[in-house]
Amino acid sequence: MLFMNPAHLPPGPLMAVDPGSKTLGIAACNSDRTVVTPVTTIKRVKFTKDAEELLRLYDERKCAGLIVGLPLHMEGGEGGRAQSARSFVTNLLRVRDIPVAFQDERLSTVAAEDRLIEAEIPAGKRKDMIDAEAAAGILQAALDQIAGASESDMGYKF
Repeated sequence: MLFMNPAHLPPGPLMAVDPGSKTLGIAACNSDRTVVTPVTTIKRVKFTKDAEELLRLYDERKCAGLIVGLPLHMEGGEGGRAQSARSFVTNLLRVRDIPVAFQDERLSTVAAEDRLIEAEIPAGKRKDMIDAEAAAGILQAALDQIAGASESDMGYKF
């Protein structure tokens, strides 16, 4: 099931994917959706194996939905990388029909690197952590969007 808005995903833990050509950064949150954690980076080999590992992590965390980073151009348009992310989701949904939503991921990797530098993570280790950290940023942005939708639905802000 493809949802255009993360706020429409069912309740429960979510997983996020930062889809790259060589890796898939993975992050997840708890069932209350209050804590986001970078999980791992999957080195892409072949779609079938990549999807199998992604779905194994999804099941292991008993996730209710998947957020996929959509790499838009700075002006908001879509290019080849966005089409690649959409194709990845189309193929994943052929393997298993799970709730999926896209999240704008502009500058997520830059922000992730900034967070790792601020945490004084050495450059060599940052390389291994950057994609999962970017996925955490994508998931946090989606959770912020979900919280904003919930607050506006109630007519007040917390």
